Amino acid sequence: MAYDKVLEERIRVVVDRWKDLSAKRMFGGVCFLLKGNMMCGIWKDSLVVRVGLDGFQEALDAPHTRPFDVTGRPMVGWVMVGPRGVEKDKDLKAWLAKARAFVRTLPAKPGKETP
Repeated sequence: MAYDKVLEERIRVVVDRWKDLSAKRMFGGVCFLLKGNMMCGIWKDSLVVRVGLDGFQEALDAPHTRPFDVTGRPMVGWVMVGPRGVEKDKDLKAWLAKARAFVRTLPAKPGKETP
């Protein structure tokens, strides 16, 4: 299954400077992990961002979003942002910042702690 490689490059421009970040192929796309916790990714042509339970409804109220659901079982705390929702770099950066802010509240996965 193909995914939007241009979106991947746009994400990398923003996140490659962040510490404790890695990328992994998942869901037929790519996923970015912060300290071992999934933070965001791409599924087909949509940005997938982890916003947590507290930020979930606010994220769904934003234009061009829907729950992250590719299996018939939505992942609570995750939203998909359609291409129009990240056309502008400032919008992409804002979504990535939301995901980063939430994931930074999570404990690092074992072996992913910063020394």
